[in-house]
Amino acid sequence: MNAEAQVPQDEVVAEAEAVETAAVVVDDEDGAQAVAEVVDAETTEVVEEPVDDAADEDGDDADDDGDEEDELIEEGEIAGDYLEQLLDVLDFDGDIDLDVDGDRAIVSIDGGKDLSKLVGRRGEVLDALQELTRLAVQQATGERSRLMLDIARWRAGRRERLVGLGTEVAQRVLASGEREALEPMTPFERKIVHDAVAAVDGVVSKSEGAEPKRRVVVIKVP
Repeated sequence: MNAEAQVPQDEVVAEAEAVETAAVVVDDEDGAQAVAEVVDAETTEVVEEPVDDAADEDGDDADDDGDEEDELIEEGEIAGDYLEQLLDVLDFDGDIDLDVDGDRAIVSIDGGKDLSKLVGRRGEVLDALQELTRLAVQQATGERSRLMLDIARWRAGRRERLVGLGTEVAQRVLASGEREALEPMTPFERKIVHDAVAAVDGVVSKSEGAEPKRRVVVIKVP
């Protein structure tokens, strides 16, 4: 890794203190709001790209695809270095794995004790960490990152549950004919449910409402 691509240690320490604060307050009633404030304070320039937007245009040749993959690999390596320093500062152990899935770099932390503390209630602390990591990558590369961070397989488990939920609701709506609205979800979670519903013939899904209360609605096809 080039030296210029690494995040300064003092920035890592400062952001680690923010994450520690998030991890402490997340058990309080106002934990979700406190974590959101941490993310807002630390990542004002990082904006989540809507998952249902059209994908980036394909490159004209294989070289473009290769360049994009190389950039995602670099993102993962920068994120891995950043998170390794952050774990040291926070005094957590964990194995960091890097991967690429489509147009996202994927970074996973697993194998350590008490990693659930870095996930928090309903993933609030994990979301804060993900935004901090994206900001670290953006500071190093100058480009906005859509990197996905998972800790202790929380997102993987959440994905499995949402796929099951989407399939179950789709089959229930198909049998009853009654539309059904799910609980509010993040854009990424809604995308998972939409994909699960789309795999069931005879029903469709759409999103209704405004963030943060936007939700998936499943409807039987006439």
